[in-house]
Amino acid sequence: MTSSPFQADDTAATQAATQTGTGEWEGMASDLRVHGVTVLYHPELDRIGERAVLDGLGAGQEEMLSRQAPELAAPGSEVCRPLADQRLSRSPIVLRPTSSGVEIDRSRTSTRLSVDGCEVRDRHTVPDSKLDEGAVLLLAGRIVLLLHRLDPVTDISTPRFELVGDSPAMARLRRDIVKIADLRVPVLLRGESGTGKELVARAIHEAGPQRRQPYLAVNMGAMPPTLAAAELFGAEKGAYTGAERRRAGYFQRAQGGTLFLDEVGETPLETQALLLRSLETGEVQPVGGETVLKPDVRIVSATDADLESAIAAERFRAPLLHRLSGYVLRLPPLRSRREDFGRLLFHFLRRELAALDQSHLIAPRPRPWLPAPWIARLAAWHWPGNVRQLANVVRQLVIANRDADPANRFEEVETLLQEAPPAAAVPVAAPSPQAPARRQAAQLSENEVVDALRAHQFQPAAAADALGIPRSSIYDLMNKIPSLRKASELSLEEIEAARARVGPSLEAMAADLEVSKRALLRRLGQLDA
Repeated sequence: MTSSPFQADDTAATQAATQTGTGEWEGMASDLRVHGVTVLYHPELDRIGERAVLDGLGAGQEEMLSRQAPELAAPGSEVCRPLADQRLSRSPIVLRPTSSGVEIDRSRTSTRLSVDGCEVRDRHTVPDSKLDEGAVLLLAGRIVLLLHRLDPVTDISTPRFELVGDSPAMARLRRDIVKIADLRVPVLLRGESGTGKELVARAIHEAGPQRRQPYLAVNMGAMPPTLAAAELFGAEKGAYTGAERRRAGYFQRAQGGTLFLDEVGETPLETQALLLRSLETGEVQPVGGETVLKPDVRIVSATDADLESAIAAERFRAPLLHRLSGYVLRLPPLRSRREDFGRLLFHFLRRELAALDQSHLIAPRPRPWLPAPWIARLAAWHWPGNVRQLANVVRQLVIANRDADPANRFEEVETLLQEAPPAAAVPVAAPSPQAPARRQAAQLSENEVVDALRAHQFQPAAAADALGIPRSSIYDLMNKIPSLRKASELSLEEIEAARARVGPSLEAMAADLEVSKRALLRRLGQLDA
């Protein structure tokens, strides 16, 4: 096989890098994790990210949450201190291990507690299956904690590369960057959209010996096949209509440095063939030129596509995947590194407020820019767009609330959450064999409307679709039916009475009160605020 400057200079190094693993975050070292809590929000903002190991739970013993316990510390720090908030009772919330998870018992304390948006009056069990993702605890409407499994030791010696967070997934990612930075093997970054692949690509460049050389990024999905050869490899003057001068391609312009091929899974098949040949031979030939060039370029590529399925469907070439995958790094979705949420949120909040010269607003006194109950709601969100979506939401919040009364921020948060619902948060009805015929809203009886709402868990849009009427009409009909209540009109006493009747399940309470689960969760957030 021809040696290529796009590969490692040392064949053994290439094999070692490929065989050491793919940098996968899922399932790694799970047997080493222990129970613990991480601070997602505290009125003293420098305490966000502190954590405590609750190793007693693993030994079958109880652990306590109170003003004085547990002792928390920032990752890598030996300075430990309790939550120490005056709104927390000294009488503790008790955590005890069970056969199915961790039971949270607040029957002996006056500290108010919500778990993932549901108020806990006496006891609540967080199942084992939830602990890897983490359960969001809101204490006294003031402090937000994540109860989860964590690594007992955090490596703080690895450079941070401007990557925010100390979750196990981020620690592994930083270590992988260090391992691969000085090797010339091609690196493939895989992960969902919005997980920060371009940030990692630049970190690999900055961490390696090519840091003083060019770094170029190209979106392979946006490159037309007819222009791909000229864009990638360059073109001589007169090579095609409009080529009035010699043009250097991306490979030449990135000489000695890094070429980042973003959205490589969207590369057209014709372009894949060109790219594969260059990676195999290490050579490029400008369009219209006779000279073959051998550029010295580090290749980093990224995709959120399922390349294996694309190969099976003959939309992606298997040999190209093999060439790009000298070493694979998998970037974790935000929902799998929820313990980093608090630091990420305030990282973006500080950045956006600074851009508007309003950094002073970040201080939590006399009241926080964003109250703890809403931070808890945001932390429990699914974030299908990952870190990029979080950054965009924070930017929208900051801009929308310039010089606004802080109360307006609640409405803005609610709007943003409704515009980007979490996956699997709303039950999806099975599609009917035949769509209902379109009807006039005036033709419907009250019973028909109420029955449709009950059948679809009081989700107006789904009920409107089932009735065959425009979604805008369902709200008018609901306003005209006296027996229907809006969740926004429910009092805390009514919600507590429903809980006494049917138990703490949010779904059961919503069904009993005849409102949607999401609307009830929103009302609970309003009452907390």
